[in-house]
Amino acid sequence: MHDTPPSVPDFTQWPSFPFEGELRVKQLDEPVSEEPPRKGEGDRECTACSAPDDAYIWVGERWRVRAMDRPTGLPMVLILESRSHFDLGDLPSLLAAELGVMTVRLERAIRSLDGVARVHVNRWGDGSEHFHMWFLARPYGRLQLRGTFLSLWDSILPPISEEQWRENLAMIAAWLAEFGGRPLAEPPRIQWQAPSSLAAQSSSPGPSGAEEEATSVIEAAEEQP
Repeated sequence: MHDTPPSVPDFTQWPSFPFEGELRVKQLDEPVSEEPPRKGEGDRECTACSAPDDAYIWVGERWRVRAMDRPTGLPMVLILESRSHFDLGDLPSLLAAELGVMTVRLERAIRSLDGVARVHVNRWGDGSEHFHMWFLARPYGRLQLRGTFLSLWDSILPPISEEQWRENLAMIAAWLAEFGGRPLAEPPRIQWQAPSSLAAQSSSPGPSGAEEEATSVIEAAEEQP
């Protein structure tokens, strides 16, 4: 062990590195003799097993997909989970084979969103034993976000609008549902405001020719049984 921390590595000079200024490497802690249990490991509660289906944007017989609880800096961040409690290395053959299909399917769904150039797929597994895999969308044209620091940029960038976020979630859920399962994410409601009274409506300027034509079409349709 060095008495002083080593010099910063070369990746701090990469264009994708999110920070600048004077940096120093932390002193490495001594290794522990026994690692602490993760969520769902041993007698610890598993949050994934106890989560209801309505906490996810799409659910199937053996897989579920969930999002963050609010918009973040990237166009989309999703987590693929197995419905049954397994770690990655313990997946039975059926789920192991389906994992490849689900990974490709979810990557394609996220990449179909407007403004998404790449989808980064990551698995860490240090926080929970229940299998889960992260999918992070890199915005198109944002070359500084390429590479291994995308998950850091997600917390640094200003969050996207909630309306766009919910629309993206609904599109991905519908895309996945084309192959089975149930989409649970709904698009944002259309915000509109009706006149407060008929008097207010009658006092407004008269409709244009296009508006009159559209109104007559609607009225004719409503007269049909």
